Amino acid sequence: MSVSEAQARSFISANPKILKDRILHGVYPLGSIIPSEPQLEKEFGVSKMTVRGAVQELSQEGYVQKKSGVGTIVLRNTSHQKLSKGKRFTELLVEEGHKLEKKVLNSRLLTNDTGTEEYGRYGPYCQRIERLYILNGQPYIHLIHFLAAAALPGGGMEEMNGDIQSLYDSLEENNILLESFKDRFFVEPAAHEVCQLLKIPGDACA
Repeated sequence: MSVSEAQARSFISANPKILKDRILHGVYPLGSIIPSEPQLEKEFGVSKMTVRGAVQELSQEGYVQKKSGVGTIVLRNTSHQKLSKGKRFTELLVEEGHKLEKKVLNSRLLTNDTGTEEYGRYGPYCQRIERLYILNGQPYIHLIHFLAAAALPGGGMEEMNGDIQSLYDSLEENNILLESFKDRFFVEPAAHEVCQLLKIPGDACA
């Protein structure tokens, strides 16, 4: 399994986020043994100390446990959700034995003109993040998020890291904690490009 340059930089910074994401998304199932340190060193092209530090942090957070003669075992596959005591949708899927991948299709910083609807809603800047969820190897959900300037580094003058696996985690990394939120759902025919991404028959598209 290869990783993006952004993921490699994250791992080189001794951040266990990549391994944690793999646990949370079922790539390393509950009770399984994660790849050995030499395997991770080879995959990410990093030193033994970097890998060891990342695994140790996961152990301290209760995700894994090292067992002599066995390897590093996954003990927990749910995250600490500060926003809610409930479980994340993705965690429920993983608990049922599914494997979930998240692919960032596009992430870019947009400038909004004064007086426009976008300016009133998001501020002078916003980041548009387009992602595709892949469930058990099949396209499952297509998402587009817009992050207002206040939710971005530097008040919107800087982009958030493009390799976004968990939006909540990314916000928390930028010291932004959500106290409440509202979900609104609409049902409408999907655009042609979305149908292609989700492999939806053409007669169901707009």
